[in-house]
Amino acid sequence: MTSDLAEPGAPGRGGAADEPPAPVAALSGASGAEIQAVMAAFARRRIGEGVRVVGVVEEAECGDGPCGGRFLRDLSDGRRIPISQNLGRESTACNLDPGGLAEACGLVQAAITAGADLVILSKFGKVEVDRRGLVEAFQDAVAADLPVVTAVAPAVAAAWSAFAGPLAVTVAAEADALDAWWAGQRRTCAVARAAPEPAAAE
Repeated sequence: MTSDLAEPGAPGRGGAADEPPAPVAALSGASGAEIQAVMAAFARRRIGEGVRVVGVVEEAECGDGPCGGRFLRDLSDGRRIPISQNLGRESTACNLDPGGLAEACGLVQAAITAGADLVILSKFGKVEVDRRGLVEAFQDAVAADLPVVTAVAPAVAAAWSAFAGPLAVTVAAEADALDAWWAGQRRTCAVARAAPEPAAAE
């Protein structure tokens, strides 16, 4: 079975020792809020180094209802995009706003097209399992050969594995582990830039 991110028949990445590291880092081992904080801090470090970082991280604030208000923070310009519908204090449900998710996905896609070095996508969750939400941003990032950092909800781990296939690797939600993965991506890029151009056929 091929993944939705890999081209059919494309070789896997991150398997053998001499292969480049998998370009998609899926963070695990912490709560959702902690993982979002790790990704946000990682983005700030990379931006401080001059890396062109695009994407979104999730933020939450207290409010009526069981989930309060949830937002996606656009890493390109800092804007906050609401992604939850406030159903009132009597509600027992927390509904994601499909319009907000679609807006966020479009902004990330536009940023990838404009030029990026690294893409951070808040998470692959139930909405993405249904091929909505940020799915097209995931696909555009991989098609552009860009490294991606995301989080994967445990409940959708199997669907994520089918979606990402060999292009993804699980990384602990810790600064050192994520920085080590990033260093591997930078080494891969440096090797690719240093490789000689193939000779033109006569």
